[in-house]
Amino acid sequence: MDLRKLKTLIDLVSDSNVSELEITEAEGKVRIVKSMGVAQPVVMQQAAPVVAAPVVAAPAAAVEAAPVVPATPAGHAVKSPMVGTFYRSSSPGSAPFIQIGSVVKEGDTLCIIEAMKILNEIESDKSGTVTQILCENGQAVEYGQPLFIVE
Repeated sequence: MDLRKLKTLIDLVSDSNVSELEITEAEGKVRIVKSMGVAQPVVMQQAAPVVAAPVVAAPAAAVEAAPVVPATPAGHAVKSPMVGTFYRSSSPGSAPFIQIGSVVKEGDTLCIIEAMKILNEIESDKSGTVTQILCENGQAVEYGQPLFIVE
């Protein structure tokens, strides 16, 4: 499982009332259990049903590697409110809603995220100047993933 995805899942469990989350994918299974207010990942490999040592060692490596992930750039991050596909414009041939350096007001449309064949306009939650666009057109985005930096 991708380290960024694992960190996002840990943060979501930490910030919610959910005490336990289990995800099964082709690579294996991840179980995140919240105890004492902090979510701790438990990674289980499907290929090793009896061996306990790798199961214990894997979360430590994942937790230690988490700080290596680059921090969000300075400024206000406009984050994705959902999982879907990121689009900078309303159609393939039209101009993007915004560019780097665009001045936006709160409520201006910044992009579209397609989720379950529904196009959702994502609006700015802060007025300012767009200093960074953190996603590529057509890229899959996760819930809470930073899309733009507005200063």
